[in-house]
Amino acid sequence: MNALEWRATLSLGAIYALRMVGVFMILPIFEIYARNLPQHPGPFMVGFALTVSGLTQALLQIPLGRLSDRIGRKPVIALGMLVFAAGSFVAGISDRIELIALGRALQGAGAISSAVTALLADVTRETVRTTAMAIMGAGMGFAFVVALVLGPVAEGLLGGVRGIFHLAAGLAVLTLPVIWWAAPAREPAVRRAGVSVRQVLADRQILNLSAGILILHATLICLFTGVPLLIQSDLGWAPEQHWKVYLPILLATLVLALPLMRHADRNGARRLLLGAVALLAGSLLVAGMVPGTVGLVGGLALFFLPFNLLEGLLPSLISRLAPAQAKGAALGVYATAQFLGQPVGGMLGGWAMTHYGPSGVLTAAAALPLLWLGFAVRLREPHPRAVAAAE
Repeated sequence: MNALEWRATLSLGAIYALRMVGVFMILPIFEIYARNLPQHPGPFMVGFALTVSGLTQALLQIPLGRLSDRIGRKPVIALGMLVFAAGSFVAGISDRIELIALGRALQGAGAISSAVTALLADVTRETVRTTAMAIMGAGMGFAFVVALVLGPVAEGLLGGVRGIFHLAAGLAVLTLPVIWWAAPAREPAVRRAGVSVRQVLADRQILNLSAGILILHATLICLFTGVPLLIQSDLGWAPEQHWKVYLPILLATLVLALPLMRHADRNGARRLLLGAVALLAGSLLVAGMVPGTVGLVGGLALFFLPFNLLEGLLPSLISRLAPAQAKGAALGVYATAQFLGQPVGGMLGGWAMTHYGPSGVLTAAAALPLLWLGFAVRLREPHPRAVAAAE
């Protein structure tokens, strides 16, 4: 990648990672905090307050992605971070579960994923785009692991969950200078007419890839439903030590995935995508069916190699297939499917956990990538000349 592409990848990755750290830090401690509020809210309201941000993110990805096609990427990203900061502030000033839920909904309403990904697609060449998007996506994975480690520590240092919400608001505000001055400014000319969202939704290739990211994130949720219990039983580690498993595997598999991403950018992605989906299914079967630490750690390594690859490959393919004037809208459809994967994975994981236990969750989850293979084979390789002409 050249200097501009590295600046785009690192600055946009930092923006997205800072936002996600603020979201993820409350996950390990929110339920205990919420149940001890003065009103003693019930399980439904506690669960709603925790998950409503995902719902508002899913609902607003397409409108904000389309808006970024019309007025530019940076204004939408900045607006989204301000809304996220406002939501974090609202959630942090009250001990009423209703206001906390409102704040969480506002956090999700700052739905910047589609605009951030579209801006990265605007300023990167096709020959490096998958690598750039995978590096940015890996930042979210690292943010998740770091947040799980820091959440309980920050709770003590900042005076509880309310302090974490205020920290999230501050981190969001700190991204504004990065958005305006560090992120690259070479955006395409604004196009006020062109392809509609309805036309994007009618594109079978875009829907094929969007269904794929839904399944990918559903399997991720299933993985984190079963694996923490398996780590605890097989290794005897408390939850605050689990990062010692996740972080080395994430780093190692990202390094291994980078040459494959470069190969996909230069030589085509279809066969590599199909192989990665098949490996996903195999990894879940290994983690769920091979007993002991070898099966667990080996399965995780086999899972995160194709996961890191697909996290970069799927949005890169969307950006190539989408018309230039509707790239934000297409990536909005993709991001909506990505967030909808969370409740799908949560429902499957909860059902499998109830009936088959943590190993059964992983085995059942293997059905998802096998389902994906059934329609991924219909994906066409984007034609480089056609894409170049469109952009």
